[in-house]
Amino acid sequence: MAKLETSITINRPIEEVFAFAADIANYAEWETGVIAAEVTSPGPVGVGTQYKIDAEFMGRKLETTGELTAYDPPRITAWKATSGPFAMSGSTTFESVAGGTRVVSAIEAEPGGFFKLAEPLLVRQMRGQMEKDVKKLKELLEAR
Repeated sequence: MAKLETSITINRPIEEVFAFAADIANYAEWETGVIAAEVTSPGPVGVGTQYKIDAEFMGRKLETTGELTAYDPPRITAWKATSGPFAMSGSTTFESVAGGTRVVSAIEAEPGGFFKLAEPLLVRQMRGQMEKDVKKLKELLEAR
């Protein structure tokens, strides 16, 4: 199982960072490869909210569905995939720090099928994407 984590400090208030980063509809703006993302269950966002993400990863078009396993504004959002190319889950935590918000993004993945064969490459690619994504999040929010 691959476990990855990255963090960054964003010079914006925690409420603002959480509101943008935790909004599934915004994923395509800052997450590498995400083409579209949407909530697919009715009602307010919270634990159990279901979503769908269309993405391109390692040259393949993928559809992943999942659900939120934690949602505590403005501190944490966590998720698990319920379908997709392989089992994975993750979380993003938010902490007020001097001058802004510390964001920590973590993912656990158990590659299967094609991706199991390419696991070392997959892990390296995922790590690079995570770092690129939090930098993009920082740029977007600090430009506001």
